[in-house]
Amino acid sequence: MHVQDVVPLPYLADPCGYFARIRHRRGAVLLDSARPYSHEGRFDLLSSDPVAQVESRRGITREWHAGRERAASGSPFKVLATLLDELAPQGWQLPGEWPFSGGAIGWFGYGLGARLSRTPWRDPGALPDLRVGIHGWALMQDHELRRSAAIFTPLVGQALRQEILRELGQSTTAPEPFRTTSPFRSNMDRAGYACAFARIREYILSGDVYQVNFAQRLSAGGRGDPWEAYLRLRRRMASPFSAFMADGESALLSLSPERFLRVSGGRVETRPIKGTVRRGQDPETDRARADALLASAKDRAENVMIVDLMRNDIGRACRTGSVHVGKLCSLESYANVHHLVSVVTGELSPDETPLSLLEHCFPGGSITGAPKIRAMQVIDELEPDARSVYCGSAGYISFDGNMDTSITIRSLAWDGDEIHAWGGGGIVADSACDTEYRESLTKVEPLLEELQPGAIAALLRDP
Repeated sequence: MHVQDVVPLPYLADPCGYFARIRHRRGAVLLDSARPYSHEGRFDLLSSDPVAQVESRRGITREWHAGRERAASGSPFKVLATLLDELAPQGWQLPGEWPFSGGAIGWFGYGLGARLSRTPWRDPGALPDLRVGIHGWALMQDHELRRSAAIFTPLVGQALRQEILRELGQSTTAPEPFRTTSPFRSNMDRAGYACAFARIREYILSGDVYQVNFAQRLSAGGRGDPWEAYLRLRRRMASPFSAFMADGESALLSLSPERFLRVSGGRVETRPIKGTVRRGQDPETDRARADALLASAKDRAENVMIVDLMRNDIGRACRTGSVHVGKLCSLESYANVHHLVSVVTGELSPDETPLSLLEHCFPGGSITGAPKIRAMQVIDELEPDARSVYCGSAGYISFDGNMDTSITIRSLAWDGDEIHAWGGGGIVADSACDTEYRESLTKVEPLLEELQPGAIAALLRDP
């Protein structure tokens, strides 16, 4: 029997202290609860040196394993599932006290949903639509029990294990500061947004769709280390489903507050967010804004619409009759915003897997609209550029069947030359164009303002 080795390590209140020591390694990834700045998340997960990798770029999926590279046909989700099965030896003794026991870690870009929506594939730019590594080891932190451990599977040789443990104990140097080198610019001006908004309203009034989540992309030139930018951003807008993943010149910087899909012991959970308001600067204003959000008929209606969509999506992979709404339009508060969050649960069917569930539900309904397929077609028609990693997902799928993934909102993509952010919102029948335009910018204000003070004010001044 293969026994995994769990090596206790000193607990760190901030997981970035550990990740900074290994981030130079090939395929380094961090799934970050943003402690100590956020207190909603419990676990951190970081790793490097994947034994295999799957990447989908320009409509072609490729996998690397054992020094070999090959193109793979079929759904990228199924390609990944096959590789995950091949690399998980039978008879492993898994340490059940940790939610991850080796497996897949990475991101799934929004563009993977093109097959679902029957829309043409669009080039996502410098970052691939999917980049997922199969990892034979991980460092995990449990902030509830204040403990840390490195978990090594039989896929990791003794020499690599000792090298990783040695580096985890070393000191680090400060990263090079990250700076923008040009003003942030949108891929559509105010007039262009208004034209797209009018078209969406036509679709809604004709009964073609009920809601469309429409986004604009904001880009600026940059120079320096994106890790330094991530460290600043997580202090400013700490979120429990954050992630940093870099490979070569590209990187994902995600400060997401939204869980997409979690599977633990066969139990499925999704937590769609619909309804957002900025926090007030004093307790009285903050409470008033939270109360107004809870009382907003528009926001509650949008949330209920997406809950129905997610019930249907997870129901395709769950036992009949097991899908329930545990919470509906519950208030959750984060560093910069209040959200309305619902919780939908179910029990995974015996003939389904976490990856098949992810494929059935991808991309998340909270960032498409309803009905989902038609809303995605409208998005494809009216958004000038592909969404890339934005509104996709990041997370892990463990060899033992556990999975936890986020929706990559409040996220940035670094392509080596430019930093890209996206801001959007759900447009419904009673939406007002100017309000939605401003909201699409103010939602990403903390991201842009940290990197370039005055960026949002400059964008709002542009005609």
